[in-house]
Amino acid sequence: MKQQTDTEKTAQIERLKEAFKNADAILIGAGAGLSTAAGFTYSGERFQTYFSDFGEKYGFSDMYTGGFYPYRTPEEHWAYWSRYILVNRYMDPPKPVYQALFDLVKDKDYFVITTNVDHCFQKAGFDKGRLFYTQGDYGLFQCSTPCHNGTYDNENLIRSMVERQKEMRIPSELIPRCPVCGKPMTMNLRADDNFVEDAGWHVACGRYEAFLEAHRGKNLLLLEVGVGMNTPVIIKYPFWKMAMQSERAVYACINPEAICPPQLAPRAILLTSDAGEIFQKLST
Repeated sequence: MKQQTDTEKTAQIERLKEAFKNADAILIGAGAGLSTAAGFTYSGERFQTYFSDFGEKYGFSDMYTGGFYPYRTPEEHWAYWSRYILVNRYMDPPKPVYQALFDLVKDKDYFVITTNVDHCFQKAGFDKGRLFYTQGDYGLFQCSTPCHNGTYDNENLIRSMVERQKEMRIPSELIPRCPVCGKPMTMNLRADDNFVEDAGWHVACGRYEAFLEAHRGKNLLLLEVGVGMNTPVIIKYPFWKMAMQSERAVYACINPEAICPPQLAPRAILLTSDAGEIFQKLST
């Protein structure tokens, strides 16, 4: 979709304001673009601030590439990943975009499904019971095998790794190992069939399904923010399907490349803009 003129954007914002006003409930589907709008960028100044030493030693220039680098030792691997998790999970994003979204929905009946793993929703005040993190959480470890379906909070160990690393290596005794089988631990991130869907994941999934059932046929605002085409089957395609199956559902997409099926376009709200800018205008 081409970039909108100011007139087109204003018209879409007014439609979205009306959709917020009339909605019985709001289902938020959030992807990486929302965290990018909040300042969680993986290259440029932010990379140089936190990872210039890694970039100089290993020859990469963004955090994403650094996550796939074939480090020679687990001590080096966890030196990188502990700092990465600290910066992208335990630090707050530079811009209050998530807080602005929370202010828009906090008095509404809302639910959030997200592929983001950076915990930004809870840090902004969103109710944990209204969140479904489908792809995991940087704040959790799991067995790499995995030998069981348990996950483990990692904040204390991650902070120790960062504090005690020297020359981009952590002490060997800090390498995380599964408390059940003793094999290496890894992040609870959906990358392959080894991803652990623990008890909390299944509870959140059940709450999501219950929310959908409770609002079937009602005035539901489907607010998709920052969702790309890497995993469209999780949020984008289901949102399109729900909007097309119910005339009372409103599909709104905030994304620099906002799109929807032709049959949905006449009643869809598409905004090719920065999410933070849109949230600010919705609040006025």
